[in-house]
Amino acid sequence: MPTPNALLALAEKYLESDPASAARTLETLEEEQVVELLKALPPPLAAKVLRQLQVSYAAALLKDAEGELFQEIASGLDPQHAATIFMHLPTDARERLLNHIPEKIRRQIRDHLTYPENSVGRMMTTSFLSFRKDLTVQEAIEKIRLLAQKRFPASYAYVINEQDHLVGVMNMRDLMLAAPEQTLGAVVRREAFAIHCFTDREEAANELSKRKYFAAPVVDGENRILGIIKAEQLLQGIQEDVTQDMQRMFGAGGDERAFSPIGFSLKKRLPWLHVNLATAFLAAGVIALFEETIAQLTVLAVFLPVVAGQGGNAGAQSLAIVMRGLVMREIPADRIRSLILKETGIACITGAVTGLVTALIAWLWYGNPYLGLVVGLGMLVNLIFAGMAGASIPMMMRAMGLDPAQCSSIILTTVTDVIGFFAFLGFAFVFKPHLL
Repeated sequence: MPTPNALLALAEKYLESDPASAARTLETLEEEQVVELLKALPPPLAAKVLRQLQVSYAAALLKDAEGELFQEIASGLDPQHAATIFMHLPTDARERLLNHIPEKIRRQIRDHLTYPENSVGRMMTTSFLSFRKDLTVQEAIEKIRLLAQKRFPASYAYVINEQDHLVGVMNMRDLMLAAPEQTLGAVVRREAFAIHCFTDREEAANELSKRKYFAAPVVDGENRILGIIKAEQLLQGIQEDVTQDMQRMFGAGGDERAFSPIGFSLKKRLPWLHVNLATAFLAAGVIALFEETIAQLTVLAVFLPVVAGQGGNAGAQSLAIVMRGLVMREIPADRIRSLILKETGIACITGAVTGLVTALIAWLWYGNPYLGLVVGLGMLVNLIFAGMAGASIPMMMRAMGLDPAQCSSIILTTVTDVIGFFAFLGFAFVFKPHLL
């Protein structure tokens, strides 16, 4: 009967001569058995075998590994491959093992795993099904059946090459109709749609929506598959973004919730309420400039909220359109000026129409055509500036490196109140002899 050392020597010879076939055999064994084998193998040979295994399976084998073992194996792997395996580890395993690998590889792994805020890389899941392209159809079907018994969650199966580059997506119908001895590389659909890991999640959601896909593979710059992103994940993320933007627009914290502690809510809201208070005093200062005119023409007080309110509504319409365009990435940098001009043009038309209607109402109500003229001109000027401000404020805040959604409505309200009051009362001062 062969000794354990003789069996190990035989296994090493098999792994050395045909690591791809050996890896396929290892994937059919229990994880505990494979872990024990990896511990017994020389680290360079263990790394050679891991390069042939599915990334998710390799990570499952290493999640409980000792730091020294992981260090030896990681040193024998390509840094990109090591990073790909590393990102499939649970968070606690990453934190535990990161200090046990060489500094050069650790730096490369960190660079590889640092995804921008709101990118697909931050949201993707690393539980996906992938097979080597040289695997036969029969072997793939057997593995799928084995994984089904373990209730492995998989919607699509992806085919990769020896360097984990995405080759294509496996259609289950094609798999079942193919000859058992055919390789997956011969039957795979190579026109697979993939999303780069740095892609913004709103852009990714648009792409998935256009194609009617509910999941897509996520790849790096060299087309290595890193994970998958599901449409439901993107939808949930976008909904969170929208609600946060809505809260920021009205001066509440984006991370505040319905049952957040009172102290936390006050901390998020009070600063912006003080900003709003300051802007309100600015509008009040404009009214104070015309205090004598208002005292002589008390009828002006009736139309002050009408002019300011219409300006606020018109500005909010432009603001909503521009904010949606920013969120959906519909506004390229070279078209910002044309967008602002378009919104200003629309504001001119709506201002003229609304101003004319308001002027007629004021004339008929008080029987003074000059009062109608003053109200109409004030309305026209305010709506023009409101449309321009509604389109410009988010763009200016983004150019300054600030969040466009952060309190845009407060700034817009200040603009419409100040411009509306100044224009309306200024025209009233000019035409005061005709209004007395």
